[in-house]
Amino acid sequence: MPAPDLDRLGPDDWREFRDVRLASLADAPGAFGSRHAEWVDATEERWRARLTDVPLTVVAREAGRPVGVVSGVPADDHVELISMWVAPDHRGTGLAGRLVDEVVAWAAAQDHDTELMVRDDNAPAITAYERAGFADLGVPDDWPADEPRERRMRRSRGAARSTS
Repeated sequence: MPAPDLDRLGPDDWREFRDVRLASLADAPGAFGSRHAEWVDATEERWRARLTDVPLTVVAREAGRPVGVVSGVPADDHVELISMWVAPDHRGTGLAGRLVDEVVAWAAAQDHDTELMVRDDNAPAITAYERAGFADLGVPDDWPADEPRERRMRRSRGAARSTS
């Protein structure tokens, strides 16, 4: 079976982004800062604005169906990897690594490292990011006690993927 195609989305692709983003929010509600209920009735203008305000969004498609998505946004001295999701039937296939590599390459082209935040209780995601060459920097010291804990992870421009 061929690997899913990866394509960069722009504002005119808002319908496809809406479909994959709503699927991700429904599948993994605890993994994102946004909630399905906040986006399910969003207007076309809001979806287009998201794809304009966040300059990199890549979708993975198999047989015309979106099966993964990731975004990257510039932040201070790095690029922040956000909104990462892979459909349950594509987990463990290497697709997550391919999506991560898209953001890392985009960041490196801007001479930036890549950082992300991941829920402290999401061991499969932490493992996937470590395999993709991210170093676990731990939960920030100033993390709010009343919020679910998240870990900061960083991949330097020159860092390689793990071979294990």
